[in-house]
Amino acid sequence: MTVFVWPWAFVALPLPWLIWRFWRAALPGRALRLPYQVLQTSAPGPRARTPRLVVMLLALAWLGAVAAAARPQWVGPPQAIKRSGRALMLAVDISGSMALKDMRVGGHPVSRFADVEAIAGDFISRRQGDQMGLILFGSQAYLVTPLTFDLSAVRAQLDGAAVGLAGRETAIGDAVAVAVRRLRKLPAKARVLILLTDGVNTAGALDPKTAIQLAKAAGVRIYTIGIGATHMQVQGFFGSQVVNPSADLDTDMLTHMASETGGKFFRATDSHQLAEAYRAIDRLEPVAHDNVVVRERDELFRWPLGAALVLGLMTALAAALPARRSRA
Repeated sequence: MTVFVWPWAFVALPLPWLIWRFWRAALPGRALRLPYQVLQTSAPGPRARTPRLVVMLLALAWLGAVAAAARPQWVGPPQAIKRSGRALMLAVDISGSMALKDMRVGGHPVSRFADVEAIAGDFISRRQGDQMGLILFGSQAYLVTPLTFDLSAVRAQLDGAAVGLAGRETAIGDAVAVAVRRLRKLPAKARVLILLTDGVNTAGALDPKTAIQLAKAAGVRIYTIGIGATHMQVQGFFGSQVVNPSADLDTDMLTHMASETGGKFFRATDSHQLAEAYRAIDRLEPVAHDNVVVRERDELFRWPLGAALVLGLMTALAAALPARRSRA
């Protein structure tokens, strides 16, 4: 069915008639007197009669403009959709070290961020009914996607991210602060942050200890994921050697952050463990759906507005024709 969002706009319909009816021409004694006789104009005579066709076109054009201002909408039938009432904020590290290729997918080495893109993307798709948002952080933390039910938009933003886009260092404390600012006004059960990183806090205005206190005071549960392999073979000057590419990962801080806020710490040294971490969060934060009734809405103002413009052009043409005939 069609409804008008601002029906009070129709009170403007009689406005042109009221102006025509009550806005009289100035009397001769009140008219502007010019200093030179040659510039004097004659007193206003009786109003010229406007052709009926022009009046009708003007009236229809005004009706179309007012109808467009009233915002007509097509409202579809009620549809029940599922909402969990939970808001999950993802904070993903895109610092320079996330480009390190110490993870494997299908037997092939991939970067840490590529692994996160694949597995976190699947996690996002499974959270139908949740609100989700995305924070990307490096030297600074940025809210890329505010909390939304449009999970495809969140996944698209994650897929479009690139390592180093937010700087080469790691601002874990700032990422937590950005998430807390967005989550603190939501109901208590809704405040969940999933933070994934491969390093230690090396940048930002807020240290992790202060960020933990902010999250704890706001009732935000933080699930932390430390990503990165523990063994990696590299070629050096003296040949091949095995190194620990995750030596800088601050597991103590991530564990403390999770335990202090009611969350849990997960260590992901390969793709399987990363996927298992997200599955565990799925189990710890189940999607308890509530049905919400919504209606699809489509704006229709463009049609009466377009009709008003066409009728306005027709009015101008209809008014110009008698003038041309009289000159002929």
